[in-house]
Amino acid sequence: MRNMKTILPGILVAVFMGLLFLQHTDALNAETSSIFPELQKFTDCLDLIEKYYVDEVQPSSLIEGAIKGMTSTLDPHSAYLSKEDYKEMQISTSGSFGGLGIELGLRDGQLTVITPIEGTPAFKAGILPGDRILKIDSTPTLDMTLEEAVKLLRGPKGTKVTLTLGRENAEKPIEVTITRAIIHIQSVISQTLEPGYGYIKIRNFQVDTSEAVRKVMQGMLKSGPLRGLVLDLRYNPGGLLDQAIAVSDLFLSEGKIVYTDGRKAEDRVEYTARKEGSFDGFPIVVLINGGTASAAEIVSGALQDNNRAVIVGVRSFGKASVQTIRPLSDGSALKLTIARYYTPSGRSIQAKGIEPDVLVEQQVTSQDGAQQFIREKDLKSHLSPKREEPADPGEATSGPVNLERDYQLKYGLDLLKTWEVFHRVKKAA
Repeated sequence: MRNMKTILPGILVAVFMGLLFLQHTDALNAETSSIFPELQKFTDCLDLIEKYYVDEVQPSSLIEGAIKGMTSTLDPHSAYLSKEDYKEMQISTSGSFGGLGIELGLRDGQLTVITPIEGTPAFKAGILPGDRILKIDSTPTLDMTLEEAVKLLRGPKGTKVTLTLGRENAEKPIEVTITRAIIHIQSVISQTLEPGYGYIKIRNFQVDTSEAVRKVMQGMLKSGPLRGLVLDLRYNPGGLLDQAIAVSDLFLSEGKIVYTDGRKAEDRVEYTARKEGSFDGFPIVVLINGGTASAAEIVSGALQDNNRAVIVGVRSFGKASVQTIRPLSDGSALKLTIARYYTPSGRSIQAKGIEPDVLVEQQVTSQDGAQQFIREKDLKSHLSPKREEPADPGEATSGPVNLERDYQLKYGLDLLKTWEVFHRVKKAA
C-alpha cells in the first residue's frame, strides 16, 4: 500500500490553497478559520489508522467512508452515491428496474418501508407502510444504509428474496418471500368511473409523466365534456420536480405552482402556471395519504392553494425539500438537498404534510391492525420547516378500481356528484 503520508500532503495543499482563496471573501473568514483545526483532526485520524489499524486499508476507501459519514450528518435525503449507486438512481428515474417496488427510509436507524408502490411484487405480497425490515435474506439490516439495502433488494427477474419484517401490533417477526420482477412502473393509469367522471392515478413522477397525463386527458375529452375528475396521488413517493410542476400546470391556467428557497440565488425560483394547454371547466378531487410524498405533495399543494381541487384523504408524508445530483470526476455523485419548497400561499409542509380539506380514513385494516404510515417527521435528522407558514393566507399493472372496496375513492366520486348538484342549484337561484 502506498504510504498515506505521501498522499496526504498533496490533498492538504489543495484544500489549504482553496481555503486561502476563500479568505479573500470577508463573509467567509470566520468559517474558514474554523475549518483548519477540523482538517488537522481529520488528518490525525487518517495517520493513526495508517499506523495502527490491524489490516492495511486503501486510502480511497477511507476517504469514501469519510464522505459518506459527512453526508449522513445532513438530512435523510442527502447522500454520497458511489458509481454503482449513481447508476442505480438513474435506472430508477427511468421507471424500469429489477426488484420489489418499495420506497424505503430510515427511522431510528432502522430500515423502514415508507410505501410499497402499487401493482409491484411488494404491494401484492402485503408489505405495509411502517414495516421495519429486520433482515434481507440472512443479512441483518441494523445500521445498513439505504444504498446497501437497495443493492440487496434489487436483482434479476424471477429470483426470490426473503424479508423478515417487524410490524406494529404483530407478536413476532413476519417472514415474506417475494419474487423479483421487472418493475416497469407505469406512471399513469386511468379509467372512466362513470359517464362523465374520470379517474387518473399517478404512481410516481418520472421522465414521461406529464406527457402521459396530457394524453389521458385528451382521450377522456374526446368522449365528451368531463363533469369531474379524481386525481389519485396515494402511495406516490414523488420523483422529478419538473414533472410535478408540469402536471400541476396541466390543471392550472394561472397562479403560482410552487417556489423554492435555498442559500444560493439560483435555488430561489418561483414556478407559475400558463394558460396554454390547461385542462379546466370541471371540478377535481385529489386523493392523498401518508404515502403521498415530495413531488406528489407539490401537485396537491398547488391545486389546493389555487382552489382548483378539493383534497380528500389523510395527511401526507411531509417532504418539502429539493435535491440535486452533482456528478463527481470519478463517476460517483453527491445527492444534496439544496432548497426547501413552499406551496403557492407560502406554506412550508416540511415534516408536516398536506392537510386534506376533507379527512377521510381508508377504513381498511390488515390482520395485524390498522395501517400505520411513516412520515418525514419520523426520519432521523429530517429538515425543520425553516420558518412557520403565514397565519393567513413483473410489469406493474393494475386492474379496474373497485369503488365498493376503496372507500376514499368512492367518497371522492360522491363529492364530485354533490359538487355538480350544488352548482346547478346555484345557477337556478
